[in-house]
Parts: sequence; C-alpha cells; structure tokens
Amino acid sequence: MFTLTINQRDRKRDGDLVPQLLKDLRHIPARLDFDRSVEDEVQGILDCPHQTVDAALIALRSGRWNVGIGVGPVNEPLPNQIKDASGHGLVYARRAVDRVRNSKERIRVSVDGPTPEIVNDAEAILRLLGNLVEKRTVAEWRVLELLTPGVRGQQKAVAAELGITAQAVSKAITRSQWNEEHAARPAAARLLNMILEVR
Repeated sequence: MFTLTINQRDRKRDGDLVPQLLKDLRHIPARLDFDRSVEDEVQGILDCPHQTVDAALIALRSGRWNVGIGVGPVNEPLPNQIKDASGHGLVYARRAVDRVRNSKERIRVSVDGPTPEIVNDAEAILRLLGNLVEKRTVAEWRVLELLTPGVRGQQKAVAAELGITAQAVSKAITRSQWNEEHAARPAAARLLNMILEVR
C-alpha cells in the first residue's frame, strides 16, 4: 500500500490549511480516506500508485506542504480513522516526511520504503514533477484545470470558456509543460509500484 503523510510547512504564517487540502484531495479514491491526523498534518492510505502521484502533486502545487510517501504494508483490517492505522507503510511515510521537512530541498517530497535504489529514483521523478506544478502561474492553472489529459481538440472549447484565444491556451500549455508532466506521471507511478513488488 501507499501511505501519504503531508504536513504544513508554516502554519504560523499561513493559518490552518488542512481543510482546503482535504477538500482538494476528496476526489482521490483511498483505502483509508485522507484525514487530519494531528494539528497541521493529513494522512491517507491508497492502493493505486497513479492516485498516489495525483495526491502528492495536489499537495505540492501550492508549495506549502511537506509530502512523505511510504511504500509498504499497513496492518489490516484497516481502522475507521487514519490516526488508528499502523504498519510499515506508515513508518516509512513518517520517515519520509521528517526527512524532507528537515532538508534544504525546494520541492518538498520524499519517498521511503524497503528498496533504497528504487525509492531514490521515484523521489527524483516526483521532485521534477513537483517543480513543474509548483512553478505554474494562476493564469496557467485556469487553463489547465479545464483540460483532460490525452483528449484532443480541447483548446478551442477552453479558450471559449475563458474568453481568450486558442493561441493563448496553447501557449499556457507549452509554458506550463503540462504534456511533459502527464507523460512522466506513469513513470513515477511505475517506480512506486516497483518498490512494492521487490520484497
């Protein structure tokens, strides 16, 4: 399983951002739903590596969260609340988030699990993806949020909805490296899955 432990970088400055993060993550299917585990921290347990990548990038987008991903077993049956869950996956996630919280890395995502080489590869790809999503402008996100990956012919419809030109939509897609991000997401998910498989 994949456990995410996500804690806020600067609660004193930004206030409590947990409710907004939980709202942003609500559409991600989870084995144990994302919930507040302590004051400024959110945790969730997922089965799917692709959805794990999605959740991590949602948190990284604002630049206000430390994201730890633990890859490993969680004790079953799962409890009703994340704060009552236990297992190696949660220990790995805690180690990962503590490591990134105490690091000088600009993109605050870390992965931990039983296979260090694959863990390092997954973390490197996730940092690159995190860099792409974090540096986007509000105007770029307005365009990207209306797009569906892999669907052709969307630019005119998005342009009409936003009242801008199709060329402006095309430029936002190019500048934001949206296509490159979506091409690399499966590689990050595959690496996370490989950590589970090599035991």
